[in-house]
Amino acid sequence: MVFGKKIKEFREERGLLQRQLSAALEIDTPMYSKIERGERKAKRSQIPILAKLLEVNEKDLLTIWLADKVLDAVENDEDEIKIEAIIYAQNEINA
Repeated sequence: MVFGKKIKEFREERGLLQRQLSAALEIDTPMYSKIERGERKAKRSQIPILAKLLEVNEKDLLTIWLADKVLDAVENDEDEIKIEAIIYAQNEINA
């Protein structure tokens, strides 16, 4: 849900309408609205388009998008397991 909140924040700061972003993504406005509400996930291919329209760094937006996926994956696990899983993944990335 982090990603949806963030793109909504960026969109509102720039005075853009959901229909403008949905048109650029070639999806309907209700579907875009679901992305902002966290009911649907944005596709990786949509990140560069959103970054350009929202005037934000693509890498930063991609990082938020990926963090949202990680949070979804560990959301329902026990706190201790979440932390261990994240540390394990970080160690694998650094290896």
